[in-house]
Amino acid sequence: MDIFRRNKLISAVLVGAVCASVVGARAFADDDGKEQPPAKPATMTKIEAPAPLTERERQLLDRVEQLEKRMAELEGKSQPVAPSSTEAATSQPLAVAPAAAQPGVAGTAASGEAANAISPGAASTKLGAQEKRPMKPAQAEPFAFADFTWLNGNPRTKEVPLDTKFFTPEIRADVDYVYDFAHPKDDTIGGSSEIFRSNEVHVTQLGVGGDFHYDNVRARLMTQFGLYSETTPRNDASPARGQWNLDNAYRYLSEAYGGYHFNALHGVNVDAGIFMSYVGLFSYYQFDNWAYQPSYVSSNTPWFFNGVRVQIFPTEHLKIEPWFVNGWQSYGRFNNRPGFGMQILWRPNGWLSLLGNQYLLGEDALNTPGRVRYHTDDSIQIKYYDNPEKFLDKAAFSLTGDMGCEHGGGVSCAGNSAKGPKQSFLGYMLYNRLWFANDKYGLTIGGGQINNPGRYLVLLPPINGATAASGTPYFTENPGDPYKAWDVSGTFDWMPSQYITFRWEYNHRAANVPYFSGSGGVTPPGGNTGTAGGLVCLSGFATCDGSPSNTWFPDLRKTENRATMAILVKF
Repeated sequence: MDIFRRNKLISAVLVGAVCASVVGARAFADDDGKEQPPAKPATMTKIEAPAPLTERERQLLDRVEQLEKRMAELEGKSQPVAPSSTEAATSQPLAVAPAAAQPGVAGTAASGEAANAISPGAASTKLGAQEKRPMKPAQAEPFAFADFTWLNGNPRTKEVPLDTKFFTPEIRADVDYVYDFAHPKDDTIGGSSEIFRSNEVHVTQLGVGGDFHYDNVRARLMTQFGLYSETTPRNDASPARGQWNLDNAYRYLSEAYGGYHFNALHGVNVDAGIFMSYVGLFSYYQFDNWAYQPSYVSSNTPWFFNGVRVQIFPTEHLKIEPWFVNGWQSYGRFNNRPGFGMQILWRPNGWLSLLGNQYLLGEDALNTPGRVRYHTDDSIQIKYYDNPEKFLDKAAFSLTGDMGCEHGGGVSCAGNSAKGPKQSFLGYMLYNRLWFANDKYGLTIGGGQINNPGRYLVLLPPINGATAASGTPYFTENPGDPYKAWDVSGTFDWMPSQYITFRWEYNHRAANVPYFSGSGGVTPPGGNTGTAGGLVCLSGFATCDGSPSNTWFPDLRKTENRATMAILVKF
């Protein structure tokens, strides 16, 4: 009986509320758009003497009585001691409509909340059910709160054709023509990790692959065909240690890894295989960059790592990524110790990006155990102007600084001492980028400098087929060998679509020692002769000792000027 008394009391309150709402509705209907004095407090309303009920109000009261009877029938069929309607209401999640996703939060957060909603038709069957915990909203996707396609080293594509739940395809093409003002007779360009031949049309990179992702499992494959498949392995000396030709095994792969995504924090990824290096800011793929030929800080530092990485996203603005790798851009180890590293990337808003890469403890001089390498690479990028309504619609700059050194194995970080000559790296590069006509055109001016005594990061010129493993007496890389260089470039881009860039670029590079290809080239008259990088004797001499009287020499110059035209495609 107590239950029915409580139900009668609830009914009386409902009737009073309905009557009060009807009276209020009539007051608004009589307003006729004119300002009325403030309404009196609700406590002044006399519920004891309501106005005569209309037909609509009588129908509502009848409906309330029917609901009371239905509730009584259900309670009679339930357990002897049933919770009151008030207790049942407070034990259930509130019925909510699907809410719009909050800024920076993935849309799944709204659908997660909607899954806890109780539909009106199901309310009666939910009474007495056990309490349910509302689903936690999904964490915001890292770095999805703003458009970062303006960044140097990031692709500017915003849509992926044929993207699916399981696979996101990717296709890249990089075709260029380089005009070298020195006109080397063998058309060979040295000292670059992006440009290799002159006065010819070449496919530098053709990549086909993409990202696999399903049930938190992830994998990426990106092939490399064209000149990259020859030049990238050529600059890795580690295959000279041990067997099975690692440079051939990985020749046609620029990225190949598998891993797992953990739903912790804002995401944690664990990947193993070959992944791109972030050192030097510029991407390995020219489509992603503001310029075709980056300065030495980028061109002379790693383009890939072979190992394991863990990407930790504590927030949507921050990434912390430790690495365990075989070595400094190497398929295998150079000696008996692997390398370690870490990246920290912070983007607090849409116009600022701070990047730090650190590498340490690797013994990365071939067959020189005990020589340990350290390197720090740090960048800042700022978009300082953004006005889509203007012809000049965007402007940004990037500044990168690098420091490093080696110690042990006959060299020293601190400077020339009893432990050996100074072996260090110091450099920077600065670029400024302007966009015009809604990002249809781009203009970049930039350059940089390096100082690398010991030349341990200087790219070896391909003299007589020399490789990083073979070395060459024509350009030594001994402890203490000096090397200072600087460069400047101007780049103009026409981007009629987000998937293609037509690029024109001019480069001037200079060094304190002969380094760049001159008109005589770097190939012996009869082609590559003898061992790779070895001395080549002049015609008529069976042996030679490096003397100009009996030895051929490459034509190396201290400066280089060239123009590049390229078509870059990415889907």
